[in-house]
Amino acid sequence: MRQSSVRREGADEHIPHPRELGWDDSLYENGTGGADGTGAESGTAGSGTAGPRGPGDDGTPDGHGAGPGDSTGTGTPETHREGGAAPDGEGPAESGQDPDTQAAKTQHKAGRGKGGRGTASRRRARRGPWRILRWVAAGLALLLLGTAGAGYLYYRHLNGNIRSGDRSNGSTGLARPDANAAGQTPVNILLIGSDSRAKAENVKLGGSRDTAGNPPLADVQMLVHVSADRKNASVVSIPRDTRVDIPECKDTKTGKVYPATNAIINETLMRGGAGCTLSTWEKLTGVYIDHWMTIDFSGVVSMADAIGGVEVCVENNVWDRPLPGVPGGSGLKLTAGSHHVQGEQALQWLRTRHAFESDLGRARAQHMYMNSMIRELKSQNVFTDTMRLTGLAEAATKSLEVSEEIGTVKKLYDLAMQLKSVPTNRITMTTMPSDEDPQNRNHLVPKEPDADKVWTMLREDVAFDSNGGKADARKSEKPAQPVSEDPAAAPAEIGVIVRNGTGGEQRSAVPRRAADIAQRLNGKGYTLAQADSTPSPQEKTTIAFPSADLEGDAQAVAKSLGIPLTSVRKSTDVSGVTLVVGADWRDGLSYPKESKPEAGGVPESADAINGSKKDACMPVYAPYRF
Repeated sequence: MRQSSVRREGADEHIPHPRELGWDDSLYENGTGGADGTGAESGTAGSGTAGPRGPGDDGTPDGHGAGPGDSTGTGTPETHREGGAAPDGEGPAESGQDPDTQAAKTQHKAGRGKGGRGTASRRRARRGPWRILRWVAAGLALLLLGTAGAGYLYYRHLNGNIRSGDRSNGSTGLARPDANAAGQTPVNILLIGSDSRAKAENVKLGGSRDTAGNPPLADVQMLVHVSADRKNASVVSIPRDTRVDIPECKDTKTGKVYPATNAIINETLMRGGAGCTLSTWEKLTGVYIDHWMTIDFSGVVSMADAIGGVEVCVENNVWDRPLPGVPGGSGLKLTAGSHHVQGEQALQWLRTRHAFESDLGRARAQHMYMNSMIRELKSQNVFTDTMRLTGLAEAATKSLEVSEEIGTVKKLYDLAMQLKSVPTNRITMTTMPSDEDPQNRNHLVPKEPDADKVWTMLREDVAFDSNGGKADARKSEKPAQPVSEDPAAAPAEIGVIVRNGTGGEQRSAVPRRAADIAQRLNGKGYTLAQADSTPSPQEKTTIAFPSADLEGDAQAVAKSLGIPLTSVRKSTDVSGVTLVVGADWRDGLSYPKESKPEAGGVPESADAINGSKKDACMPVYAPYRF
């Protein structure tokens, strides 16, 4: 019966048997000497029958050296042992041993007699596990060093793929929202799909070769809002032909300044880049946006291929092709039912507009694709599958351009980690409620008050879905409002500029609104308050201040009129405490009380689709059926 451990002759240290270390002892003991000391367990001493070789056991050029189980001992001796001694003490004396010790060893070996070979074999067997372990440890060290070096080079390679630009190219005066009790803030990311034909592959995929040199347009725009607690996500699209106010923007690459204008929102990308698109969204929504990401036609194809495709559905056969009087078309051609699309076909799905009847239909189809893609990624466990993650990382870093503050692999990975924990039934895709533009029937304008309710839910971090239960109900309660540590001056010492922002694209400004509110402040002791005739149309009433020493004054003004402190913010666009009376306060001398929106209270006109809805299917406009 084998012993569970062996003990080195002449030493007190315990040498564990390979089985004690969890190793397969058959690798070391086959033919290495039996319990009887004769070397005959699997091979016979002196027979020359070799057992299995361990790594590196063959020390001879012709490959005939003895492995651990070679009982003949004819292989090349192990010459690199500690102290420089050859096996069995034959050869130079071990370093540091006196003559008496060497003599005793010689006498002991001389008296081993017939069993000497078995004893030597057992001693080699005892060294076997440690010899193997040394080779494994050395191999692992080399592997780790090689992997670390390759990993670093690959990390640098991925970083080199990433293109980035300024977060914002226009000033909106918005600041990050206050953190919740746990120190968390929401994350808002603007996704932009560019129609750029600057690359040959984009011309091939998107057509319109004659526009190859034109500045890009932002054909797809989606704001992704991830709640502060990272438990839900809300997405809002704005159709590309929506007419909005675009602020002054500066192209930081060329230095060119684009004046403020009123135009359709897809033009923002050509007015200084994605930073101008972000600034336009902030001006429209009042939502601070942390980052932007853009992708072009070829990038969509690469990402779709890296993901492996997603499932989409159409209610009817569809062929989005040119028709008499209606040029263009994505080329999408599918039979009714579900299909797995990837590559160029995925791009066709995302670009289809005529067959899905309008930009609103296209936005809905894009939301179905996004939801299906998220479900696909979650099912693939890409964050634990190294090969899948590597492929996605390569495609994403080559395909995306991002705002500079997330322009490294690590920052993009950290951002992805924040997004991956949101369950699919807490993801809601919507489109900004809109109406036909009265000035141009081919354009859209925000539909009020529905659009403002969507923006309010984002600003207040209220979930678009109602699947959060009691936790969301508690979040919907009015939070404690932050109070400045800076003490306010006496009302008579506080200067206030009041502007009329009640006008807009679809309504005229209320006459004398700024003068009426300034007079109201005068009556409350703010005798320095005065009206300013500068037009400042905006949806929400706000009070801005330029520096921390005026925050207390601004909050005092807000309290005197009943304006919530969440509407008070720091801005570099003002020189003193500035009150803009928005479209939400068109009458009355006290700010109207408002209730916080409830989770799941997104307007029906926002066309919400929940991420868990697997049976979503697009209807097809009749002329494009086949």
